[in-house]
Amino acid sequence: EVQLVESGGGLVQAGGSLRLSCAASGFTFDHYAIGWFRQAPGKEREGVSCIGSSDGRTYYADSVKGRFTISSDNAKNTVYLQMNSLKPEDTAVYYCAASNDMIVFDSIATMGRLPYGMDYWGKGTLVTVSS
Repeated sequence: EVQLVESGGGLVQAGGSLRLSCAASGFTFDHYAIGWFRQAPGKEREGVSCIGSSDGRTYYADSVKGRFTISSDNAKNTVYLQMNSLKPEDTAVYYCAASNDMIVFDSIATMGRLPYGMDYWGKGTLVTVSS
């Protein structure tokens, strides 16, 4: 059974940091891209960042570029999202998702964003940034 389990969310003050983890099981990382999405109340889901497990290619949405860093530990089947200089507008439920890396990065190249139709999704972790 494929599972993606997020952890690391919580409450932090503006300007603070959090590190989210996404632990994957039931499939091997090879040829998959792991992405982070977020959804705030009343807003559309936003693709925040992703990393290709095969070659380490990364993508960041403009809204988080320079503040968030994605990394992976393929031996542990885990992807991390280091979030620094957090802002109240970063408040959202953060989800990790996985899909074929070629499809994901083709989508980024053509649409300029992560595809919403990822193959596997976690249940999310809440990040709240207070002002």
